[in-house]
Amino acid sequence: MSGSLEGKTALVTGGGSGIGRATALAFAREGARVAIVDYVPEGGNQTLNMIKEIGDGRFFKADVSKPEEIRRAVEQTVDIYGALDCAFNNAGIEGAGVRNDPWDQENWHRVIAINLTGVFLSMQYEVEQMLKRGGGAIVNTSSILGLVAMPGAFAYTAAKHGVAGLTKAAALQYAQKGIRVNAVCPGYIHTPMVERSVGLGSEMAQHITKHLQPIGRLGKPEEIAEAVVWLCSPAASLVTGITMPVDGGCTAQ
Repeated sequence: MSGSLEGKTALVTGGGSGIGRATALAFAREGARVAIVDYVPEGGNQTLNMIKEIGDGRFFKADVSKPEEIRRAVEQTVDIYGALDCAFNNAGIEGAGVRNDPWDQENWHRVIAINLTGVFLSMQYEVEQMLKRGGGAIVNTSSILGLVAMPGAFAYTAAKHGVAGLTKAAALQYAQKGIRVNAVCPGYIHTPMVERSVGLGSEMAQHITKHLQPIGRLGKPEEIAEAVVWLCSPAASLVTGITMPVDGGCTAQ
């Protein structure tokens, strides 16, 4: 799909590492100008430096759970590049592990604020700009836990199911306004989040690759990025309102 987004502007939340970084780089490779949004400046600037080797980008520090911060990031992107064509709402946290108290209220509020409310807020300001443009494409990061559930992962599962529902409702709302809205549902991907959660090379990681992910390995961030870029490209012009598993067969079992 080389050059499929030439001249477009794309925004990526959680672009400082993992899937967000891989997707920001993929957008740049396809010719898009990329706005990287992340709460951690070190990671965001590292991604920016990588993008500058192949294209044009900017970094904006923002907490997606805070309306004014994400609104400012979206508006600054439009101020610099003139429009917003694509958005990947990927920022998220794993929260407390499943071995912790699933009824931990502090963990619940934090995970919902970032993983669900953060997507809602990002979409609100992105849609506002895309309507001025006459259309656009939005992809949200849900999860296999937006399609199925895991015992104990109450907050994360609820948030990701919420993202799936929000994606479908927004897709219907804006289907005739030129804005397509979809979600990717990654399985177990080789990212810092998964490394913190299960420990790469651990007994749990071996169990995942042997029993939970039929393809027999962890996914790569770049494999999710390819799905996101396709969903944002003209090649997916009839695709809206889907929650696409990119999970090595995990949810097919």
